[in-house]
Amino acid sequence: MKIAVSATGATLDSEVDPRFGRAQYFLIVDVDTMQVEAVSNENAMAGGGAGTASAQLVVNKGAQAVLTGNCGPNAFAALAAVNVPVITGVFGKVREAVENYKAGKYQSISQANVADHFGKAPGGGFGAGQMFGGGRGTGGGGGRGRGRGF
Repeated sequence: MKIAVSATGATLDSEVDPRFGRAQYFLIVDVDTMQVEAVSNENAMAGGGAGTASAQLVVNKGAQAVLTGNCGPNAFAALAAVNVPVITGVFGKVREAVENYKAGKYQSISQANVADHFGKAPGGGFGAGQMFGGGRGTGGGGGRGRGRGF
């Protein structure tokens, strides 16, 4: 079985990216063999539709479940439409997340857990900002308010 994990890097030792649609990478992991395909997410900087496009990307790669920090309504709907369960609240190293998944420690969600445009800063920037608990993001919007203009 293959699962997709949103990640900040291209290895199992990377951190789980808290954003689904705007994750830097998706690691497609075969949970039986632990073989990994790192897929750079070309949708991360999209002006709109990143969640839906990212959902299509992981489905096309054969993912049968998604592990991520957060998932917005459009991505969730796209994944639910093809019966791909979404597990949110995942953090730490990708390797640990996969092991926790294999051990049955996660539950899939029944609806999105964040609003549209989560992780996209105002003004088109993509900074981390308060989404990670403090500091200013590097994007033009400064990363304040998780993209809601606060």
